Amino acid sequence: MEEQKRNGDPRVSVVVPAYNEDGNVEELCRQFDAMGEKATFSFEVLIIDDGSTDRTAEILTAQEAKYPFLRMISHGRNRGLTEALQTGFANALGEIFVFYPADLQYKPEDIPAMIAKLDEGNDLVTGWKQGEYSKRFVSKIYNTLSRKLFGLKVHDLNSVKAFRREVIDNIFLRRDWHRYLVALAVEQGFRVDEVKIPLYPRYSGDSKFSGFWRIPVGVLDLLAVKSQLTLLRKPLLFFGFLGTLLLGGGVLVGLVAIYFRVFEHTGFRPMLYLVILLSVLGLLFFILGFLAEGLAAIREEISGVSAAVKRLEALQKRKRREED
Repeated sequence: MEEQKRNGDPRVSVVVPAYNEDGNVEELCRQFDAMGEKATFSFEVLIIDDGSTDRTAEILTAQEAKYPFLRMISHGRNRGLTEALQTGFANALGEIFVFYPADLQYKPEDIPAMIAKLDEGNDLVTGWKQGEYSKRFVSKIYNTLSRKLFGLKVHDLNSVKAFRREVIDNIFLRRDWHRYLVALAVEQGFRVDEVKIPLYPRYSGDSKFSGFWRIPVGVLDLLAVKSQLTLLRKPLLFFGFLGTLLLGGGVLVGLVAIYFRVFEHTGFRPMLYLVILLSVLGLLFFILGFLAEGLAAIREEISGVSAAVKRLEALQKRKRREED
């Protein structure tokens, strides 16, 4: 382990997005240093300054000179949490990634417990928040919906996480989809577990994740992820089923119209319009299903290429480290 530390080859990469966290980052670095005194694994900390307008970057520059494990990467503008994480993952050297916030509501001293869970054979470990917090009710509803929709067994999706590099290599994260990393990992067949993590009051500053509109946006994102994991897996099955129902309805209405015309000698023009409407809609759903199948195939091809590129980049990074 000491040899690994001297060679600068970290096993764990902790990715910390930071936006206007000048009151937290110095203490955060101190706590990571304290964790390193007891940790049995080598690690690095990548703090992503996501376009901060305060002194976050200035303070981190000074901390880089003080702590060898620390690296800062800056965005020219605020890009959001998901892109900050992706920047961190793309530059990380470790075989294990850890997502930690910069507000010190979670302490670095709890990371070893998550790494231990990974060493038991899990691919992703999520924290289960323990303690009181202001958005507990909303969080409970969100987590309950997520468990029902995705069939998850863990209690808390929106917490700190530790996971193997392969997890990120095999999933695609859209904006704000970092909240569904657990569901995306389970869908890919990765083994997921959880560990209880204490939650502390924010050390300094205000939360960046407040506001009423985050609730409906979160629900819509939840439905979007569910549709990606179900509808786009076999879209023709879904749209074809709807198309069959509509075409079947059109046939039944048509038979009723024929009966009235032949046996009752009466016509009902709105019924004819209904036959046309149901038939056209049924055909359109079938066409939509075929198009969606094509898009799903393209998406799988792109995902495969993306995963291959990430693996190649990781190999190149390791090779460069060995040469250095």
